[in-house]
Amino acid sequence: MSLPLLPLAVGFFGLGTGYFVYGGWEVSGYPSSSEALNKSLGQWGIWMPGFMQFITGVILWTYIALFHISAPNALYMAAVAFTAYGVHWFALGLNKHYGGDTRVDGYMAIAFLWISIIGALVFYTVGDFPVGILFTLLTLVYISDIPASLLASRTWTRIKGAFHIITGVWLMYLTFAAITSFALGWTLPL
Repeated sequence: MSLPLLPLAVGFFGLGTGYFVYGGWEVSGYPSSSEALNKSLGQWGIWMPGFMQFITGVILWTYIALFHISAPNALYMAAVAFTAYGVHWFALGLNKHYGGDTRVDGYMAIAFLWISIIGALVFYTVGDFPVGILFTLLTLVYISDIPASLLASRTWTRIKGAFHIITGVWLMYLTFAAITSFALGWTLPL
């Protein structure tokens, strides 16, 4: 997906940062759970993965509309995903910030498991393997989120955290590839 002036790196970086923040805490359990921690995690969730993905999605929708991008085009999947994942992180962040019951996140994870599977299908089908890998990793995040949230399981939360960190590393690669492709003319797979 090498289209000029699209803010893909913004969305990748925002989600990657959120995954490092949440994943680091989920794996380590440090710092200990507290109201202050929930407020901090909530703020990070709202602004980095939430806002940065949402604004990326809005810009992609604008691009699709202004330049009359028509089907078939994988950019449509990217716009759906960035927008949906961004709003999803607004909800996760607000829920965490205000001390809501995060067990309901398990039900949310079912819907986002589907969008992750669809994203993997779309990007592998069009030959965009780096983004296909991202959606495969997102699928693993949401598969593990279902029992982590619904069962309030520390073991599953750590597994989800590990997938968050692994996916965060991949997102930083995609951020690097997107920025250096545009800024330096490099040709890393994106």
